[in-house]
Amino acid sequence: MARKDKIITCQGCGKELPHCAKGFCHNCYRKVGTPKIICSVCNKEKPNHAKGMCSSCYVKILHYDKIKASNIKRYHNISLAEWKAITKDCIICGFDKIVELHHLDKNKENNHENNLVGLCPNHHKMLHCEKYEEEVVKEIKKKLNKI
Repeated sequence: MARKDKIITCQGCGKELPHCAKGFCHNCYRKVGTPKIICSVCNKEKPNHAKGMCSSCYVKILHYDKIKASNIKRYHNISLAEWKAITKDCIICGFDKIVELHHLDKNKENNHENNLVGLCPNHHKMLHCEKYEEEVVKEIKKKLNKI
């Protein structure tokens, strides 16, 4: 909100207008925005958000687990710890870099721990493809019977 009591000559447009911030009127300050920095995480020149980081890196570093836990609770109704245990690795091939959650009975409302398995993106896609579904289901059953 512009302060009505202090009139300045804006550094951006040169007009005499109410002071907003850093010697600019409201419109010029919006254009100039926050100062750009080299983000300490991604090393790109972006507007400063906080702690020497751009806004996307700030959210990833400081809020990612909170956001992830909230989304897992919302979409799967399980805790972050349960999700991490289930998606530790692919039940078929053991891949552990990217693992997705799959409902064995294909009912996304049934979030019982016996109904959830972790699958790598390849096996998950194959499971939802008619051509390979039977093959992947056999592999899952074989792995679950061993455990």
